Amino acid sequence: MFKKENLPNLLTLARIVLIPIFLLMTSLASSNVMHIAAAVVFAIASITDYLDGYLARKWHVVTNFGKFADPLADKMLVMSAFIMLVGINQAPAWVVSVIICRELAVTGLRLLLVENGGTVLAAAMPGKIKTVTQMLSIILLLCHVHFVGTIMLYVALFFTIYSGYDYFKGAGFLFKDTFK
Repeated sequence: MFKKENLPNLLTLARIVLIPIFLLMTSLASSNVMHIAAAVVFAIASITDYLDGYLARKWHVVTNFGKFADPLADKMLVMSAFIMLVGINQAPAWVVSVIICRELAVTGLRLLLVENGGTVLAAAMPGKIKTVTQMLSIILLLCHVHFVGTIMLYVALFFTIYSGYDYFKGAGFLFKDTFK
């Protein structure tokens, strides 16, 4: 039986299921039309990123599964999309490498925080802007809107670096005795 309380987690699972579909569509694309179709799948998956969190908070049904799976699904979606963009020559490998390194570093930081009895840092505004600009740049580049997509990619790169700095600054107490 379907319960509305399960919808946020189902949206997260749907996003995870859409990832291999997106990857398959992108890798098999032989035309711009197929890339645009892949962009539509990516956009739908991206919308679930917003909806699952919004509904969980609105309905007061935030779960441990959601806290774990939502950011993991986001990272899987965005990192795999950026890797595909490099593979189809739509994004520079060095930019994607910086973005992926930041995502992995912040994920590691979140694990350290939990391990040390802290709470997971909530996404601050720079992190939210980072997510939106990353997703927009992916959609634009998949749709071969090169000029605007490339500008958005560099905006995303800026917010990726800045929000990563912001996370590490917020968790600086973890490292206070490290460099004495």
